[in-house]
Order: sequence, then structure tokens, then C-alpha cells
Amino acid sequence: MEFVVEMLNIRKEFPGVVANDDITLQLRKGEIHALLGENGAGKSTLMSILFGMYQPDRGTIKVHGEQVKIANPNVANKLGIGMVHQHFKLVSNFTVTENIILGNELKKGFVLNIKEAARRIEELSKRYGLNVDPHAKIEDISVGMQQRVEILKMLYRDAEVLILDEPSAVLTPQEIEELGKIMLSLVAEGKSIILITHKLKEIKAVANRCTVIRRGKTIGTVDVATTSELKMAEMMVGRNVTFKVEKEESRPGDVILKLEGLTVNNNKNVPGLKDFNLEVRAGEIVGIAGVEGNGQTELVEAITGLRKAESGRIMLDGHDITRESIRGRIHKGIAHIPEDRQKRGLVLDYTLEENMILQVYNRKPFSKRGILDKGAIRKYASGILESFDVRSGKGPLSVSRSLSGGNQQKAIIGREIELDPGLLIAVQPTRGLDVGSIEYIHKRLIAHRDRGKAVLLISLELDEVLNVSDRIAVLNNGELIGVVKASETNENDIGAMMAGVKIGGDQ
Repeated sequence: MEFVVEMLNIRKEFPGVVANDDITLQLRKGEIHALLGENGAGKSTLMSILFGMYQPDRGTIKVHGEQVKIANPNVANKLGIGMVHQHFKLVSNFTVTENIILGNELKKGFVLNIKEAARRIEELSKRYGLNVDPHAKIEDISVGMQQRVEILKMLYRDAEVLILDEPSAVLTPQEIEELGKIMLSLVAEGKSIILITHKLKEIKAVANRCTVIRRGKTIGTVDVATTSELKMAEMMVGRNVTFKVEKEESRPGDVILKLEGLTVNNNKNVPGLKDFNLEVRAGEIVGIAGVEGNGQTELVEAITGLRKAESGRIMLDGHDITRESIRGRIHKGIAHIPEDRQKRGLVLDYTLEENMILQVYNRKPFSKRGILDKGAIRKYASGILESFDVRSGKGPLSVSRSLSGGNQQKAIIGREIELDPGLLIAVQPTRGLDVGSIEYIHKRLIAHRDRGKAVLLISLELDEVLNVSDRIAVLNNGELIGVVKASETNENDIGAMMAGVKIGGDQ
């Protein structure tokens, strides 16, 4: 049998939007098949249909050549289909074992046989090189580990077909490499994988074939080994895409942000950022490079007011804002694109237009004497959504939760840039975005800089930091290792500094 799964001529419509329009996808046994498309192209919808979360309006699904109707995820599991969602479905105060057996409990008479389940999980974990501790609590393990738990959950249920939805969106570069190895070991054992992504590097590294969809339609299926990244990018966005960031030499002006001897505690109440000094000037982008968990979170939260500084000063435009309220900081010209778009960026059950005015609802023209002006709000929100190509069924009236992750991200970036802040703090701004959107966001960050504003960019993507920044400050273990000019450094030097090696540089 050549195909394990076939999705033929699938159509799915939601109010005001055709998510899938006559899409065909065929998965061979033992292959990694990438599903590539822009944000909101319909990738997750298509896979949710295969996993039984939605029913197609039209089209046929075959598993091992037999036509099937997948009414719900339990049916999908019985057919050997498992899915790791972009936003994990784990209970944080349960252990790994409790999460994996949830809904599929192993019983000894009427009693849960946790011991036997944990033994089987440990066995699976060893076999596939996952190194997961069955007794650890979810809230105590890293995001990368949580993803491995989701993969184990499928293997525990004997899944033969694994759907991974944007698996690397929240991982560090090292974890992405590990995930690649895990996927290759899974297919070596005879599993078949559908990988939803828009990261071309990853597709090149692990996938055999790639089906590209654009605005809900199939553009084509290509052999990855013989197709260039540029060609796939062009199929995905429908035009030529440049991977190089075009920008003029920066012309730094006055100091906008000055950090003096800043020490900030982490969640364990020990210093996560230690005696940190940095200046960010008008008309420049300063990138922060470092392996995740080396003080970036503490740095950002101290500047934005989400976490208090233990010692040191935060100066904005020459004013000490170390004890200033969050609202006070926003009024003084700080905007923040947060790392976690769902926890910190949006109120998910608010509409897009409500989310677009979260910081300014109490100002004119959005409200007068405490009463909101709906017309002014809608006009303002529509402008942002159009400018940043945020795709949703009902425009500004769409509930934020209903958007794809990438479109949620674009909405947040649009809202923050629209405030025209003196200091824009962009944390992982292109996480989960496709190449076309990344190109656009980079242009907007550079345009913001060119208007004489300051940008602080925190990203785990080394090439993003190198391409977009004018200067790069490297963090290791909460300490500043050095500041270098982006044009005079390379990945190897930055990588060495991230590991704690001091290489000369200027402040």
C-alpha cells in the first residue's frame, strides 16, 4: 500500500472564510511529509479534520486505502492517528504519566495501575531517545520536554501517523535539533509524520516531500531534496521573497534607554539578571542574544514594569522610571511585543478591535467622559489589521481566540508599532510567522528605527539578531558578556559569547 493516509479534495468553510478549498494531501508510509503555508493558509484546519476535531464539508479521507469517517479524536486514535497541537494540551499540575494515560487509563481491577503505565512510558521514552522522566510534574519541565510528553502520549496510544503542528515554534535552536533527531528515529521505526511548519530550514533538514498550500488551496507537492528554499518560499507566498534584510547604516542619536547596574530576581527569588549595564539610542536596534533562560525574561519584565528591580536604575529619556507603574511607562513611550502572545499579548475572548485599544481606550478619540466611541475604535483597529495583513473571518469583530497563532502575533505587533513608541521592546517578534510576514515585520522594525526611535530586540533566532540589529549585547547566566557591532561579527563569535567566552567589543 503506497499511501497510509489520503485526504482528497477536502473543503471546509467557516462563517466568512473558506479555510480549505479542494485540498489534496497523500502521506506515504515511513516519510516525513511537510505541510507548508502562510499564517492562516488553512494548515491547522486541514490537520484538525484528519484528527476528527472538525468535519469536512466535502472530500474523502482514506486510511490504508479504506475510506473512513473520523467523527472525533477518539476515532482518529483508534485509526492510529495522533496529533501534537501548537499549544499543548497538558494539565500542568499532573505528572508526565498522569497526562499520558489521561482518557486511556490502565486499570488493575478498579484501581489505576500507575506503576505499570510509568514503566511502559519509560520503555517508550528510551526506545525513541526522548529522555522523559515519567514522574516529573509538567509545571516543572521545559517547553521542549512538554512537547516530548505530547509525542509520548501518541506513541503510548500506538499512533502510526503523527501530526506535529508547528512543533518548533516554542523551542530553542538546540531543542529544534533534538526534535529533528527524534522525528528521524520515529520514521526509522516505521511511523509516518505530517509536519506543519513554515520554517524552510527545518523542512530541508528532515522532510522527504512537501505539500504547499496558499489561502486554502493546494499549490503543489514537491520533493524536498531537489527543491530550493527560495522556490518553496515563492510557492508559499506567491512572490519572490528576500531572506536578506536590507537596511542603511544606523545613525544613533540621544540615549533613550539607560540601564545602570540592574539586578533582577527570577521566579526562584535569586538574581536572574546581575549588575547589567546597557544603553539603547534613538535610531538604532540593539539585539539581545543568549540561550533561553539566561536573563532575557528578567531584563524585559524589569524594563516594562512586570517585575521589580532589586537594585540599579532604569532611565528613559533621562528620567528614572525604576519605580514607575506599567501604565506610566506606556504613557512615557514604551511599547512591548511580549514573548507569549496568548498569556501576555491578547485577551483571547475579546474581539480584535477591543485588543487593539488595550493601552489607549481611555484616551481621545476612543473615549469621551468615560464612554467608548465604537466608530473611532473600529476605524483605528481596521487600519492596523489591514496594514499588517491580519486575516480573520469577521475582521475587527473576530474574537482573538479564533485566529491562527501567526495572525494573533501580527495583530500584537501592529498594535504596538501603531503606538509609535520612543522605545519598542520586541521579544521573539517573528515567532510562528511565515517568511513573507517575517520579511514585512523586519522592514517595519527598521522603519521604526529610521524614524529616530529605539528598538530593543530579544530573539532566540541568531540569524534574526545578526540581520536586524545594529549592535548586539550578549547575555550568559544573567551577565552581560559584551556588546559588539552586528556588521563586525558572525554566528561563531556570538555563539562563543553565548557560551560565556568574552570576545572584545565596545559598549
